[in-house]
Parts: sequence; structure tokens; C-alpha cells
Amino acid sequence: MFVMKFILLAFFSLYPFFQVKASTPKSVTCTRTEYREEYIPGTKSSPGYVRNYEIDVEIPCGGEKATNIDDNDCSEGSVIGGILGAGIALSSSRGKDRFWAVPAGGTAGALIGCQVDGG
Repeated sequence: MFVMKFILLAFFSLYPFFQVKASTPKSVTCTRTEYREEYIPGTKSSPGYVRNYEIDVEIPCGGEKATNIDDNDCSEGSVIGGILGAGIALSSSRGKDRFWAVPAGGTAGALIGCQVDGG
């Protein structure tokens, strides 16, 4: 009986991972109407004229608001890198050298950690 309850609990706790997520179609096109004029040349007996019409032109959705925003945050990598750098400097230095080695190792580790994290 206990095994059956455990199996059901495991199944229902993992059930959201097995569901197929439906999403909206990505093939949405945006258009705008443009006014156009075309000059039709004439002859001596038939004068020329201007023909005007409107056409629909596809444009990127979002218009000018669609910009690439760089939202990389390297705070986690900086903290972890700083701790690791300070730890390595602490373990590799002795005596009075620790006063400058630990902050320098922490700073270098924070800079390297930020770059590794994607910042």
C-alpha cells in the first residue's frame, strides 16, 4: 500500500514536466499602408497623368520600439569569483603578504567571475 502511494505521489509531482505546453503561433506579420503615386507620361494627343494607389507593406512587429536590451547581470559570478580569488590568495600567501594579497585576489577573482558569468 505504501509503495502504491509513493508511486502516485512521484507521478503527480512530476506530472507538470510531462505536459505539452501550447503556445501562440509565432508567424504574426505586421503591415502598414503606404500611399504611392506613379506618373504616367503622355503624348501630344493624350496628356500624361498621375496614378495614385495604396499598398500594404510588411514591417517588423514592434516598430521602432523593438531594440536589443543587454540585461546580463554578473553579480553572482562576481561574488563567487571574489570569494574563490580571496581564498586562493589566502592559502598561497604567508605573513604580512596576506594584507595585500587577499584584497587583490578577491578583486581579480571578481573581475574574472563577472566575465565567466556573461557580463
